[in-house]
Amino acid sequence: MIEEMEMIDHLIADIHAGKYKANDKLPSENELADLYKVPRMTARKAYNRLQELGYVFSRQGMGSYVKGRLQQIPLVLTGNSSFSKKMIELGYNYESRNIYCEEVEDRAMFTQKLDIDEDDRVFKIGRLRLVDQQPIALHTSFVAESVFPDIRTEGGRITSMYDFYQAKGYKELKYEKTVLSVMVPTKYERELLECTGLIPLLVLESGCRDLASGELLECTRTLYRSDCFTYVL
Repeated sequence: MIEEMEMIDHLIADIHAGKYKANDKLPSENELADLYKVPRMTARKAYNRLQELGYVFSRQGMGSYVKGRLQQIPLVLTGNSSFSKKMIELGYNYESRNIYCEEVEDRAMFTQKLDIDEDDRVFKIGRLRLVDQQPIALHTSFVAESVFPDIRTEGGRITSMYDFYQAKGYKELKYEKTVLSVMVPTKYERELLECTGLIPLLVLESGCRDLASGELLECTRTLYRSDCFTYVL
C-alpha cells in the first residue's frame, strides 16, 4: 500500500508539472483513496498536510482545490542596496510597514554586537515587507540610542532604515558579517507572516556600517518566508 507521504509527493509533483493548475478542483477524498488504494482517512490526512504546506485550500462541502502559488521573488543576498530598493526596482507591488519600535530589555547581547557601553539603550525597529499585500519578510534592526538620540520618537515612523540613514547623513553604507540559518517559525511569526509551521524561515543576520566614519549603525535580523523566494548568492 502506498504511504501517505508518497501520495503527497505525487500530488505535489502533479501540481508542479501543471497537471493541476491554480483553482482546479482536486479529486475527492473517495476518488483519491480509490486511485491510490488507501483508506479514505489517509487521503484526508494527505489533503490536510497539503493545505498546511500551502498547496491546496478547501471549500466547505465542495472539496479541495489547488491554491495559487506565491510568486518566487529573486533575492540577492549580496550588495549594499536596501531590500526595499531591490523590490521596487524589480517592479513588485511592494509595501514596507513599520510594526514596532521598542526598547530592548535584555541589551547585554548587543554591547559587543553594536560596540556600545553596557548602559546604552538599544531599540528594535520592525518592518513587515509585503508584495501584493502578502507578507514575505520581517526585518528587525537593532540600533543604539547613543548613535541616534531621537530613535525612541522617530523609530515608529521608519519604513526603510536605508532612507533613514541617508537622511542622517550616512551616504555610503556597507552591510557586513552576514550569517545565514534556517528556523521553524514561532506562533507569533506564523501569524505575522501568514504561514504554517511547515514553511521554514530563512534567517539572515548582519550589520550595517558607515564607510566614511567606520561607525557601526545597526545589527539586523531578517526572517524570509522560504516559499516566497529564490536566492541569488
